[in-house]
Amino acid sequence: MSISAVKTLITRSYSDGDFLLIEAAFHLPRWLNPDSAHHRLFLRDGSLHIVPRNRLPNPSLIDSLNFIVNSPHESLASDGIQRAVRKRISNYPEQARKNMHRVRVRVPVSVAQVLKHEPRLISLAVEGFYDRDIDTMKFASRMERFVERGKAEELVCVSVKMSRAMYAQLVQQRFQAPKCYPGMPARSEKEGFAEAELGMKIACGLEMMYQQRKRDGVEGKGSSWEAFRKSLESSGYFQGMLPGSSEYQRLMQSAQEYYRNTSLHSKASDLLNALVRRIDEILALPHLVDDFKDQEVPPSDDDSWLYGGEEELNSVLMERQKEMELYDLKHKKKGKAKEGQDAGPSSASNADEFDPGDIAKTMQAFVHKLSSYKGAEAPEDRNKEVDLDVDQFIKDMESIMMHTDGEVANSNIEEGSSSDLDFDDSDESDIAELDEDTEDGEEIFMRSYSDAMNEELKTTTLQKSFVRANEQIPKKDQGTSNASEHIVDEDFSPVDVDVNLVKSLLDSFSSQQGLPGPASNLLGLMGVQLPQDGKKGK
Repeated sequence: MSISAVKTLITRSYSDGDFLLIEAAFHLPRWLNPDSAHHRLFLRDGSLHIVPRNRLPNPSLIDSLNFIVNSPHESLASDGIQRAVRKRISNYPEQARKNMHRVRVRVPVSVAQVLKHEPRLISLAVEGFYDRDIDTMKFASRMERFVERGKAEELVCVSVKMSRAMYAQLVQQRFQAPKCYPGMPARSEKEGFAEAELGMKIACGLEMMYQQRKRDGVEGKGSSWEAFRKSLESSGYFQGMLPGSSEYQRLMQSAQEYYRNTSLHSKASDLLNALVRRIDEILALPHLVDDFKDQEVPPSDDDSWLYGGEEELNSVLMERQKEMELYDLKHKKKGKAKEGQDAGPSSASNADEFDPGDIAKTMQAFVHKLSSYKGAEAPEDRNKEVDLDVDQFIKDMESIMMHTDGEVANSNIEEGSSSDLDFDDSDESDIAELDEDTEDGEEIFMRSYSDAMNEELKTTTLQKSFVRANEQIPKKDQGTSNASEHIVDEDFSPVDVDVNLVKSLLDSFSSQQGLPGPASNLLGLMGVQLPQDGKKGK
């Protein structure tokens, strides 16, 4: 399309992710992701254009269009990205026709009437069925629009065309027909039951989609409301209030009231109601069962591709694996070149300067670091300079000190004044005794539990696999053990946790024999580089 429409800029929108970014993932700059790609990706003259971040940090649609028109060479994506995208779309539109699937289904007459006039609604019906939730399931349980006559409604056979992905979404999900749905054929009639079951899922999806859009149209919600709500959240409108709290609900009601008075509300309502009105218009046309009974319905396409695509899947996975290996190899070469520049003339000094105690310290920092929602993260470089705003730090300290002084003054006033909330001394003593009894009980339980566990482990060889705190070990291998000095039994002397950690990691690194492995990967992630094993060949 972009080739035939010369000098035209085209942007895309997908409900299941931006496949252009997915296909070119190993060639994209690090900063580009689905969140930062808004108003940045365009097709022009058969090529992909990316608006660079250093030129337009937060571009609007107009800014991006003007930039690409005025500076097409700066926005043109790299050759690697262009090759990846062209490879993905080279077989289209032929591949799109190959991915379509035609199937016979038995549906209520009203559903057949809608699909006859608007066959494209099959995608919304499948989406409504696949993305159903508790609220939309209530609509399907009643089927007020498409099964008005209940079980008296007749089913007719029609042919429906959809994508293979949609067909798989319908077939692979188990779904019980609503009680009000017309009678289904017996399961012994395999072909008839399969057609009726598939049609039932389409009818329920169409009902849920219709009723949800009708409700959202009245409320004026939809994608425009979601965008409005997210803009309020990003601007701090809710003031950090927890969703569901009374203050949050108050602010939400105010936002909804304001939204109803905007032009966005009316536009969203018109857009959502347009489809509802179109379905109502179709169902208002005269339609009978005989209109569909006399027509010839072609047989369903072969769906063996749904169950026998293992070879095709494996070939795609192998292709992706090769891309990952090439990507890793390229970055390893860059890393080695950088290490060669930073290493200096000799690597022997690295082995001399290596201290095993650093492994324990780094691992402790890694374990105690508070991770974000993205998962565990390695602590930053310990040699990194600290970025401290001195003025802000002094202001914060003064604020804390003033707050503390106020609390002390208030406590002195309260101590010197009489209060109606005086407690009886006997109540305090009872509470103290109860706390002491609870602590004593917990201590006794933990001691008994520990003794029982030690007795059970005496008969095993587990104790021999650990380094003890009282063992003589080389100075470099000593960790900063925090084990208890109290030895309950001679055979169960305290285990030096740090030394055992270092020993396990070094043994794992040695077993890698210079190849990549879990120990080197983990330590490298935390900035610890181990020297080469000097015991090779011994």
